Amino acid sequence: MLTSVNFLKKNATRLVCVAMVCCSALLGGCAGGSIRNASEASAQPQVRPDTIYVYTFDANPDQVKLDSGMLQKLKTHLGGSSAAQKQVTDADEVREQVANEIVHQLQMLGLHATRSDGPAPADQNVLLVQGCFDTIDSGSRRRRTLIGLGAGKSEVNSSVQILYKPAGGTPRLVQSFNADADSGKAPGMVETAGVGAAAGSIATMAAVGGGLHAVSETKRAGVSADAKRLADAVAKQIAQIGVDGGWLSTEHTKG
Repeated sequence: MLTSVNFLKKNATRLVCVAMVCCSALLGGCAGGSIRNASEASAQPQVRPDTIYVYTFDANPDQVKLDSGMLQKLKTHLGGSSAAQKQVTDADEVREQVANEIVHQLQMLGLHATRSDGPAPADQNVLLVQGCFDTIDSGSRRRRTLIGLGAGKSEVNSSVQILYKPAGGTPRLVQSFNADADSGKAPGMVETAGVGAAAGSIATMAAVGGGLHAVSETKRAGVSADAKRLADAVAKQIAQIGVDGGWLSTEHTKG
């Protein structure tokens, strides 16, 4: 028994490092974006669009759910804004981020994509990306950090329509679908507390659990991160439409 204890003490640092790697994989691999209820119309474009116009998705600030934690409420109060103002700000930020990220991802595929707030040119073959947000929920950072496993998760959901407008013609629906993203079901500090216990140190437990979750909250959780994941999922779906229509190579959709 003493031999085992001595072994743990001597190898505490190594155990912590291994545990941190394992926990990092758990914390980082759960969140993501997805597409569901994809419904195709008969107007599949057979030629590569001259431009893909991405419109800012509609959002109602009243649908925005703020973080209900006391710390977040205090930050809002100290910032001199009301809950209603914060809802408007969050809605605007998510709308901008999603539109910009879709454009960025499509451009990375070599497609001519741009933001638009007006009608598309009449003399071009264009693809139109439009949508509206159904949910913008900040969840609860406190519950994500302490409990995890989906408790307090943040999420952003939207309904999306892809339309094709041939030169001189009128827009026709190509596909409609729902795009979802959330912060996932990573374990909270309660679940990862055993990491420190295995290394034989309460201080280690706090450092590993708290440190990993601080990183997770910064990089993987919250509506801002969800907005990016949702936009990436939408861009991949548009790329798949291009592959199915024969105007985009499958090489562009790998990874």
